[in-house]
Amino acid sequence: MGIGDKIHNAAESAGGKIKEAAGKVTDNEKLEAEGKADQAGASAKKAGENVKDAFNK
Repeated sequence: MGIGDKIHNAAESAGGKIKEAAGKVTDNEKLEAEGKADQAGASAKKAGENVKDAFNK
């Protein structure tokens, strides 16, 4: 996994956490769900990159 991918995934996850928190504070279920989806997407990408790294070693 390249450093750029790690930074991108971390940023996507952090953004998702912010969206989720903002959705909870404002009682906006759509925004909260988008935040959770962003976090799940970042986790899936990270897992995929980890699998690629494992095969490259």
